[in-house]
Amino acid sequence: MKVPSATPHPAIPSMTAGWTQFTRLLHKTPARLNLALQGGGAHGAFTWGVLEALLQQPELTFEGLSGSSAGAMNAVVFADGWMKGGREGAGQALAGFWTEIGQQMPWIPMTRGEDDAVNLTPATKMMTHWAGYFSPSQLNPFELNPLRDLLLRQIDFEGLRARSPFKLFVGATQARTGKLRIFRETELTVDMLLASACLPKIHHSVEIDGEPYWDGGYCANPAVFPLFYDCASRDVMLVLLSPLRREGTPHTVQEIDTRIAELGFSAHFMREMRMFAHATAFADRPFIRWGRLERRLHAMRFHMIDSSGLANLERSDTKLLAHGPFLELLREQGRTRGLDWLAQHATAIGRHATLDVQACFT
Repeated sequence: MKVPSATPHPAIPSMTAGWTQFTRLLHKTPARLNLALQGGGAHGAFTWGVLEALLQQPELTFEGLSGSSAGAMNAVVFADGWMKGGREGAGQALAGFWTEIGQQMPWIPMTRGEDDAVNLTPATKMMTHWAGYFSPSQLNPFELNPLRDLLLRQIDFEGLRARSPFKLFVGATQARTGKLRIFRETELTVDMLLASACLPKIHHSVEIDGEPYWDGGYCANPAVFPLFYDCASRDVMLVLLSPLRREGTPHTVQEIDTRIAELGFSAHFMREMRMFAHATAFADRPFIRWGRLERRLHAMRFHMIDSSGLANLERSDTKLLAHGPFLELLREQGRTRGLDWLAQHATAIGRHATLDVQACFT
């Protein structure tokens, strides 16, 4: 999907962009970017590649990272690696995390077709189908979770709570109330991160302070508002695993179920971005006196890297395909997509938006 470029406001954004450029030259400060990372299971390896591309831009730094599910995993691993070894450490941490994730499957679950299309083996399809008929307590009565062990080995949660290099916003859903809970870097534990990625048909709910939590994608995938209210940087990069538009109409039962699930996980995000679009348009009315909120709305610069046109990411059955070669394929696709975006738009960061929020979300 080709997304139209944003058109700056006739007065305020152009003045803001000029002032930003002047102060950056004066103080020689690098551009800062906030990241909103969407979740999607194994598809999160696409975001791994996007982040690798962004890391290759030496003048680019980061302030806030928001994510749910796999998006939260990427955000926390990224921050932990940066804390330990700077830009290079962030890249190594992501590679280490996803490489070990890709070694979890004890069998070969797929074959590769033309144009890198992935085909699940009959055994994998059968296991995926039958897993839907059992609850986590039946499939995993002892609550074995190799992801917990991996996170505890790789991430220094105590260090992140004390000196995280970035603001972190990890989304999880309260199972009893349906409310969104945002966990911050100053309180982050392995349970909070696991709660953000807890799919209730696969994993046992994660209990924190007596409250059971499920995947954050049910309420925010990802949450954008913390980057607006709690971060100084005005540039927000949306890294999306679900394209904004699907071509064609689902007809088979499987296609319909897939689309329903996808809409459920993206509905809150779409509503939130629609709110930003409408609020900005409302604040632009001539009889509205501009205050702090209106100035902030008009100063926001949104950007987007998405997975549109990538067939393997348009299928829900591959979200559980934590298989090394598949993850490497998605990583390379994300890296290519990220480098292409930077080649076209890197100079826009700190100056103007490259995503027309009005056109895309209203």
